[in-house]
Amino acid sequence: MDRIQTNFVTLIFIGAVVLFSLCMAPLTSYAKEKGVQNSTPSDASAKEDLGEISRQLENPLTSLWSLTFEDSVLLKEGDAINGTELANTLFFQPGLPIPVGEKKDKVFIARPVFPLVTNPVLDPTATDDVDGHETGFGDIQFLTLLGPNRTSGIVWGAGATFKFPTATDDVLGEGKYQAGPAAMFFRLAKPWTVGFLYQHWWSYAGDDDRSDTNQTDLKYIIRYSLPDAWSIGMGPTVTVDWEADSENRWTVPVGLGVTKMVRFGKMPVKFIVEVQYSVIRPEDYGTQWKFLFRFAPVIPSPFR
Repeated sequence: MDRIQTNFVTLIFIGAVVLFSLCMAPLTSYAKEKGVQNSTPSDASAKEDLGEISRQLENPLTSLWSLTFEDSVLLKEGDAINGTELANTLFFQPGLPIPVGEKKDKVFIARPVFPLVTNPVLDPTATDDVDGHETGFGDIQFLTLLGPNRTSGIVWGAGATFKFPTATDDVLGEGKYQAGPAAMFFRLAKPWTVGFLYQHWWSYAGDDDRSDTNQTDLKYIIRYSLPDAWSIGMGPTVTVDWEADSENRWTVPVGLGVTKMVRFGKMPVKFIVEVQYSVIRPEDYGTQWKFLFRFAPVIPSPFR
């Protein structure tokens, strides 16, 4: 069964790489069709466009196509371990929204997250020790949202969210099929962009030897736009494990980071560097610090 599960995750990863290649392939032909090689926009216009693109990418229901790569270094601590332990999560998240409706005034997105995880292995024979680290694929998340097609002002959406037990080791995932509601609400404006993305999961199937899940994620974003397509702010995720006792239920981080939108040739790319600190975290074992780096190329959409 482990071999089947590993092969399944590997196929998904290969599919993601193929998807990346297919999406990148049309860049040259797209540029030729639109004649962008011969266009020479002014520096001011280019910078203004990049700032607007950066704001739109904060919206989970943006009509822009993008490929997000994010690496997070986590410092974990608690009563269950001795000292501080390192963990790491690298994920690939393609965002390929589709306009729907007769007037294409709505947007639908089905957004997967493919994680590669390194976690410490807690030693079951000791209450304050770690037995090395394990690296492999984690549980895949799948978010679906539907909402109005807007580039500014109030933006909202609703849908469903899922988790699949694709982790290659118990310490890298939860071993459960999970599903629940999702919703988002944003205000996209200058200079402030604020909003949240809510997701909740209940387990409904999976490994009977693993604990049931009942979890909430609330990602909140606060960004302040600066000149030249820069911004400052934060985008942490509050997590709540409703199955845990009160001392280990909440993780509430705050952070500070910088965002910069640049062009490589004609391709806009967004970079984010952010540091987060959990002002509330589980007493037994949880994340204290998170160091995040993200880059997201914007690729041509056939629907724009």
